[in-house]
Amino acid sequence: MRPSHRVFVALTAILYCYILVVAAGDTKKHLPTQPLDLNTATIEQLQQLPEVGPTTAKSIIRFREKSGPFRRVEDLLVIRGISKQRLEKMRPYVTVASSPAAPKKPQ
Repeated sequence: MRPSHRVFVALTAILYCYILVVAAGDTKKHLPTQPLDLNTATIEQLQQLPEVGPTTAKSIIRFREKSGPFRRVEDLLVIRGISKQRLEKMRPYVTVASSPAAPKKPQ
């Protein structure tokens, strides 16, 4: 390989690495400033959470639609892919607002 070709290859590799670093910096999440209510958060809002991408956000919404509202944050553990470790990273950014009590049936 000629010296000029080696320099070109090296500079191309450096440029490629620089582009990857810059692109990775642009995709950094903006964490919620207030905890998100798991029972009302949208897919877009859920994706702001650490460890949550589009697939996990959709799974959270799907669980909520099928099983009803979350009763506690720990209910996230039943969702595939959410481990205790992932939950602990998400915990500061999520909440479950108290839902109104269900009306009592007359006796």
